[in-house]
Amino acid sequence: MSDITSPQASLRVAERVRNIRISATKLMPMLAAKVGGCVSLGQGVPSFRTPDHIVEAVCRALRDDPTAGRYSLQPGMPALREAIAADILARKGARFDPETEIGVTVGAMEALVMIMLTVVERGDEVIIPSPGYASHAEQVLMAEGVPVHVPLRAADWGLDVDAVRAAVTPRTRAIIVCSPGNPTGGVYDDADVRALCGLALEHDLVLIVDDTYDYMVYGEQPGSPRFPPRFSPVAQPELRRHVITVNSFSKKYALTGWRVGYVAADAAWMAELLKVHDATAVCAPTVSQHAALAALTGPQDCVAAMRAALAARRDLTCRRLDALAPHFAYVPPRGAFYAMARYTFTDAGSMAVARRLLEEARVITVPGGSFGPTGERHLRLSFGMDEAELTEAFDRIQHWVAAL
Repeated sequence: MSDITSPQASLRVAERVRNIRISATKLMPMLAAKVGGCVSLGQGVPSFRTPDHIVEAVCRALRDDPTAGRYSLQPGMPALREAIAADILARKGARFDPETEIGVTVGAMEALVMIMLTVVERGDEVIIPSPGYASHAEQVLMAEGVPVHVPLRAADWGLDVDAVRAAVTPRTRAIIVCSPGNPTGGVYDDADVRALCGLALEHDLVLIVDDTYDYMVYGEQPGSPRFPPRFSPVAQPELRRHVITVNSFSKKYALTGWRVGYVAADAAWMAELLKVHDATAVCAPTVSQHAALAALTGPQDCVAAMRAALAARRDLTCRRLDALAPHFAYVPPRGAFYAMARYTFTDAGSMAVARRLLEEARVITVPGGSFGPTGERHLRLSFGMDEAELTEAFDRIQHWVAAL
């Protein structure tokens, strides 16, 4: 054996990785696992099980289709891309060619990374209405871009178009549009979304439309004549090359663990996006694509049932937050299944307050500061879990604040 001692290899981590961090949404459950006995208002995972008809369709595919365990075509199974295109046309009024303008991805998260790496150059600015989904900013940073957090209206978590317009610079490349929003539960007014479209045309910007929660707007029944479809940038012909949209099967169909979503864009964009997809994932899991196909083409009563359950949980959450006044204030969520609760009993940072709730009350929340500067002094509460766990969580918080 040589007596020459090799120097320890240096850990030279790329700057693009040093600049990003694991989101607090994932970190808080990891901390809770060490505490033990916690109940969760944290991660945005609805409590529902995958609907039976989806499970049965996947089992049937695994038994009867020898290709179900193999790679699919790189952009996704043709039948699934056709179903996605039909769904977008029916719900948004936008036509996409399933052959060249739809790509099936490993959840909406991979689709978003594909977009950032394709659209954003080093130093480019991406406007993120704030509070905004934490991973949006990390994905911009990973693409070596600059996240520009623009505050939402505090009164209703609506879009402040004037603030967005003022934030546009020669370096601005894109604006993220996420409505209903995570973490706020806010829903943008149609007039404000139209104004964003005007900005995109005026300044040659890309609108990155994250429609993960588009099915969940409270008080609106899709297809009802009382509630015509919301204005959608993807349906505007003049914006064809200015809009790239992503969506997910995770929340709507209780498929969070199956990791399947999609990106829809003009064919010229899609050809470039699929290069990133090929280099990172090859294809979405074929078995998950079978689940997504069954979800889109099967009965939709499961979605209606989950939507009704979430509406009831929203009402319960609002009642319990009302009872926590003056310790907490909030804007009633109009969509998704989150509420941003502003605490008034301390000036401490949101991470410190979230850690105290975790360690002292054993309730998981997500610090609002992780969603951008405007989220500070807030905690994000998810009401995706069942009513028994919701009740237990709020009971613990009620006892905790009573002892403050």
